[in-house]
Amino acid sequence: MPIVPPSPSRRRLLLTSAGAAAGHVIPALLVPGALKAQSAAIVGSDGSRPALTYGLQFGDPRLDAGRRGGAEASASAIAWTRADRPSRLQVEWSLAENFTDSQRLPGLLLHPATDQTGRLDLTGLPAGQRIFVRMHAESLDIHRVKSEPVTGSFVTPSDHPGDLRFVWGGDTVGQGWGISPSHGGMTIYRTMMEQEPDFFIHSGDTIYADAPVPAEQKLPDGSLWRNVVTQEKSKVAETLDEYRGNYRYNLMDEHLRGFNHQVPQIWQWDDHEVTNNWSDSKDLSANVLYREKNVTLLSARASQAFLEYAPMRLHGDEERDRIYRRLSHGPLLDLLMIDMRSYRGPNSNNLQPSYDGDAHFLGPAQVDWIKRTLKSSKATWKVICADMPIGLQVGDGKNVNGEALWEAAANGEPGRPLGRELEIADLLSFIRREGIRNIVWLTADVHYCAAHHYSPERAAFKDFEPFWEFVAGPLHADAFGPNIPDATFGLDVVFQKAPDTQNQPPTDQNQFFGQVDIDGRSRSMTVQLKDRTNASVYSRTLNAV
Repeated sequence: MPIVPPSPSRRRLLLTSAGAAAGHVIPALLVPGALKAQSAAIVGSDGSRPALTYGLQFGDPRLDAGRRGGAEASASAIAWTRADRPSRLQVEWSLAENFTDSQRLPGLLLHPATDQTGRLDLTGLPAGQRIFVRMHAESLDIHRVKSEPVTGSFVTPSDHPGDLRFVWGGDTVGQGWGISPSHGGMTIYRTMMEQEPDFFIHSGDTIYADAPVPAEQKLPDGSLWRNVVTQEKSKVAETLDEYRGNYRYNLMDEHLRGFNHQVPQIWQWDDHEVTNNWSDSKDLSANVLYREKNVTLLSARASQAFLEYAPMRLHGDEERDRIYRRLSHGPLLDLLMIDMRSYRGPNSNNLQPSYDGDAHFLGPAQVDWIKRTLKSSKATWKVICADMPIGLQVGDGKNVNGEALWEAAANGEPGRPLGRELEIADLLSFIRREGIRNIVWLTADVHYCAAHHYSPERAAFKDFEPFWEFVAGPLHADAFGPNIPDATFGLDVVFQKAPDTQNQPPTDQNQFFGQVDIDGRSRSMTVQLKDRTNASVYSRTLNAV
């Protein structure tokens, strides 16, 4: 069936807005040349007053309450920014673009302990409405000098079953492919923005802390890709500031900054936020690029930087660095953001016959949370957002005995579940026993796009219901693949698009994002895989049951 076009009341307001206030960045996003001029006003500072150096970001939009006892539904979202010096952040929001009757939030100190980053949870927002947000920073001296304001807008989730559109992908600034002005920067973010999505899911590898950006790299045709280079991106990240510098580097891209000002983001992480294929047991002793060999220390620094720069809602003091969470988007959609990295055992031959610490992938506490969340969800579609595919073989070299080591759940053995597959099998069996329907998995990681169908008719393990998994990416990194499928859960590769030659740069048409459209009337979900020009390379419509 054709994709239902975006609802004018929810998406096209931005395109028809006029009379922007001074410093309003949104209209500039619609004119490529104007974005640079606007960004210069945001990033530049004459030294006498603060500057919000990277504009703003929105994140983790969710519906907080339904209609109970006649009360209207409310929504919330995170507003994030960074200042160039210690200062006090002032934030206001309004339903009007000119900020009449705006709501002001208490000021927030931006200080060096968090790299002058800060976030505020905008709570009690009306559901299904466009929210305009304006920020500025005040100096901490007696003069209270203010920065230039930065402004953005987004649409809150609705408690009515209206049309929904979102995009997803992973893998940004990988394999040394940084920001190249002569190649237009990270244009895929502009392409995604032009689809006017309600939100964006970053499926992990938000940075490549282990991949320095050189001054130039040779392209297949012999020409040169010339990168913008910073000190922090000139080596692998080891210090806290080097990890922070990876996020600051990405935010130098004008397309990403423009995207941030109007598309709320929902982040996960994977391995490259720390180092390639990391777990707490990762051995860096032979890696000459690292002076710091303690992976646990590196992951602690990386986690702090991630949480400082991710526009996500922090969990709480009992587990402040927890990333897995649920985000409700009304009666049609619940998102389960899961974490396949933080609770895993070591990358091994992945053939353990019983479930123990070495076979952990999601970890027992997270698996229990996924089960409870799925069982309690009343949404039509339950989308599980994973950092890695379930049934693709993703290797991590070999051990001293010559056995293959595995990075994901699959272990290359097509028979009964073993190792990390035991955890996936338990979760899939639970879903079947509880009669939970309309589950779709979305992921990235493998640097090509694909549509996978899993079915017990083809599987060695039979105790589950058929389901779909869609893979998107890379957004701005090497393209390679495809990976070999594993037969334990009956993976059928319905579609895949990968480069003919491995390690292709972002100049070709092998950079991909995914787009999901949910029809408010029929409740059907249409998933498209698109390249950076917005050409759809695959489409599948799923009907709700």
